[in-house]
Order: sequence, then C-alpha cells, then structure tokens
Amino acid sequence: QVQLVESGGGLVQAGGSLRLSCATSIMTFRFSTIGWDRQAPGKQREWVARIAPFGSADYADSVEGRFTISSDSAKNTVYLQMSSLKPDDTAVYYCTSNGVSGQGTQVTVSS
Repeated sequence: QVQLVESGGGLVQAGGSLRLSCATSIMTFRFSTIGWDRQAPGKQREWVARIAPFGSADYADSVEGRFTISSDSAKNTVYLQMSSLKPDDTAVYYCTSNGVSGQGTQVTVSS
C-alpha cells in the first residue's frame, strides 16, 4: 500500500519560500513517479510537478522556474522547494503516487 506523508506547509508572505516534504516507503520511492498536486479554494485540483525514480522532473507552466522538485534516497523523501511565492499559490498541496494522495498540507501566501 502506498503511503505518503506531507509536511512543511505554512503561512508565508508573497515573494517568500517554503519547502514541502513527502515521506514515503522505500518501494514507492525507488520504483514510482512521485508528484505534487494542489487545490485552491473553489478551484479544481491541478498538477504541479513530478519526479521519476531516475530523477527526471517535470513542472506545470504556472510554477516552472519558481518551484524545484527533488528527492533524497537516504530518507525516501521527495521535496518541493517553492520560491517567489504568489498569493495564487495558496492551496492545499498533496503528494501523489500511483493514484494515491497524502493528507495534504496547507500553503498560504499573503499579499
């Protein structure tokens, strides 16, 4: 069973940075693509970024150049480093893999 545990959300001012973490099992980490989605109030859930087991990363146009996804094999953890945050980035961020999502972590960007 895929288990994904997010952490690192919070409140930040526009232009600031946050790093989200997604801890998972060694099997998921080694063999599955892991990504991040987000859902803002009143909006549909949208894909943000993903990283493949061999390290290849992809980003939504809305975050390209501001967000960086990375992984740490020693901790079976995937990170989402978010910089130059905007109020439009306010959302619940979910770590996802193989059709499963974590519980989500709230990110709020104040203007």
